[in-house]
Amino acid sequence: MHPIELLINKADTAINQEDFETLSDIYSDDAVLVVKPGMNAVGKEQIKKAFEAIAAHFEHGLDVKQAGMAILETGDTALVLAKTVVSAKNLPATERKATYVFKRGNDNRWVCVIDNSYGHSLLEENA
Repeated sequence: MHPIELLINKADTAINQEDFETLSDIYSDDAVLVVKPGMNAVGKEQIKKAFEAIAAHFEHGLDVKQAGMAILETGDTALVLAKTVVSAKNLPATERKATYVFKRGNDNRWVCVIDNSYGHSLLEENA
């Protein structure tokens, strides 16, 4: 498995278990999370608060998993195209075509800089 795929699996587990400390370590200090179309969280603290709010919104039953992934890597940057399945007590299983961007630091560690689980549907939502 690619190191980024392992990180995404770790992030999914952290989201599902509401382990927001572990989750925030996967992001860069200036990362962007698309909370929902038209609303972004920027930086680890905002992202952590956003995931806490998301967990509450989904009645602490959010389940996130990947159903396929392609990683395009060049130098210290990687684009991830993923089929992300999101479900909860109050949300039937929904497949999103997610887009993530990762950067590799000088320590050779990958971190997420853009987390867009909505993918291209942002274009439709904001039209």
